[in-house]
Amino acid sequence: MQDSKAKWRVWAREARAAVPDASAPLCTSLATFLHEQGVRRVLAYRALPGEPDVSTLANQFELLTSRARFRPEPHLTLHPWASATEFSRFGALQPPADAPREALSTVDAALLPGLAFDERGVRLGYGGGFYDRLLPGFGGLVVGVVWSALLVPELPSDPHDVLAGFLATETGVRPSRP
Repeated sequence: MQDSKAKWRVWAREARAAVPDASAPLCTSLATFLHEQGVRRVLAYRALPGEPDVSTLANQFELLTSRARFRPEPHLTLHPWASATEFSRFGALQPPADAPREALSTVDAALLPGLAFDERGVRLGYGGGFYDRLLPGFGGLVVGVVWSALLVPELPSDPHDVLAGFLATETGVRPSRP
C-alpha cells in the first residue's frame, strides 16, 4: 500500500507543478459554501508552494492554523492564524512552540491540504498522518482543498484515513462520494 501511495505522490507532485494558481476562485466558492453552512471558526492550513492558498479566508472567518509537533508522537496543535510567524521543517508558516493553543472542539470546519484527493474524499497527504490523528471524532465539516487536476476517481486508502466530506477546487465545492 505504501509503495502505491509513494507512486501516487510522485505523480501528484509532477502534475501539481503544471497547474496554474487559481486560489482566488477557489476561495470565493469555498467562502460561499462555508457561509451557507453557518461556519465561523475554521482550521486552515498555511499553503506550501503549489497548494491552493486559503489565506484570504481570514477576512471572512476566524481562522486557526496548526503546528506540527513530533514528541512524544507526531501530532498537530491548533493556534490563532496570525500567530504563524516561523517556518516549519516542511516550509510552511507555523506558530512558534509557545503560541496560545486552541481546542479542536471550537472549530466548525477543517480545511485539509493534500497532494491529491479522490471522489470518495480520500486524501493523499505527505505521509506524516498528522490529520489522520487529529480528526477522528471531529464533529465539524471536513473539506479537502485541491486543484481539480488532482482530483482522481480512486486513491489507495488505509482504514485509519480520515475522509473529507466535501471537496473544494477552483471549479466549486461539492460533497465527496463515499
